[in-house]
Amino acid sequence: MSDLRNLYQEVILDHSRAPRNFRSIEGADRRSEGYNPLCGDQLTVYVKLDGDIIQDVSFEGSGCAISTASASMMTAAIKGKTREQANALFDVFHGMVTGERSADLGPEDLGKLQVFSGVSEFPVRVKCASLPWHTLHAALAGEEIATTE
Repeated sequence: MSDLRNLYQEVILDHSRAPRNFRSIEGADRRSEGYNPLCGDQLTVYVKLDGDIIQDVSFEGSGCAISTASASMMTAAIKGKTREQANALFDVFHGMVTGERSADLGPEDLGKLQVFSGVSEFPVRVKCASLPWHTLHAALAGEEIATTE
């Protein structure tokens, strides 16, 4: 179990030091800001939609290693997914980090995001890991784009 925990820590540190999708998106369809006063994490999530598909997603801001790694891995995990799939992934991820759902979910449920399963043991860190997800959730719940099809 110690080897697995070390691997998880290495993945989190890698995404914290070299976050993926750390940039703004010109012409983003959705944008939302999030703030965690307990840790000082602040971030903005940008979403570019193609219909109901998340064509591109990114973030900017500053935060602790867990928050930054969570945002980095979240953006990688939801690109190409529908808004419904992203919201379902949010529910599963949030359930895992809060301890409301089993951390032994299958890889098809969370994939690499399972590295955050240990966060539930540190209640003060739950908000760090979930802030990017709540910010994404808020962005996806923004105004709907009207179409005339």
